[in-house]
Amino acid sequence: MKSLPLKLVPGSDLLLSLKNVGREQNISGFVLGVVGNLSRACFQCPGLPKPTVMQGNLEIITLNGTFTPDKVHLHLSFSDGDCQVWGGHLEEGTIILKEADILLGLLDNTQPNQSLPDISKKIKEARLEIAVIPGCPWSNRAIRLLNSLDILYKVQSIEDDDSFKILNNRSGLHIFPQIFIDGELLGGYDSLVKFHNSGRLIELK
Repeated sequence: MKSLPLKLVPGSDLLLSLKNVGREQNISGFVLGVVGNLSRACFQCPGLPKPTVMQGNLEIITLNGTFTPDKVHLHLSFSDGDCQVWGGHLEEGTIILKEADILLGLLDNTQPNQSLPDISKKIKEARLEIAVIPGCPWSNRAIRLLNSLDILYKVQSIEDDDSFKILNNRSGLHIFPQIFIDGELLGGYDSLVKFHNSGRLIELK
């Protein structure tokens, strides 16, 4: 069995990153181990009608499951600031806070097509930035919209007064989310929807 290390940088979507690796590299395997943290976790609990979303400084405990070029099936567990453990089926919208190091185990009949994609470079090249606060429904809606369109973005989770003051000095806004494109303020959720309806958001892919 061969192993393959993967480093995810701030703002990476955990599930989409693993989907992209499987598809782009044409490989199949499973997760051997993970160390990292999240600013946002989106997971499906058994018996509930829709995914549960949590935001904050969340520490990844386990990530188990398999991936192929066509499908990813993973279960995530993590702890919050009170060391309470949560978990369920991993959903899109689970965002890396600082970093995550993942070790992938490859099945013997698979061979990567090339070196792993430089995900950190892709994040640095993202033209869209979004600042969110934990528990904000409009922030969650904006993230879901971006993920549904597979738009590359950088996310900043505002969790204290100091980071809010820095952001407010930049934007002059008190609403969330706050969206920037190419470093220029676009506005909040309504502005993002208008930008999408104009057909310009999809051009950021």
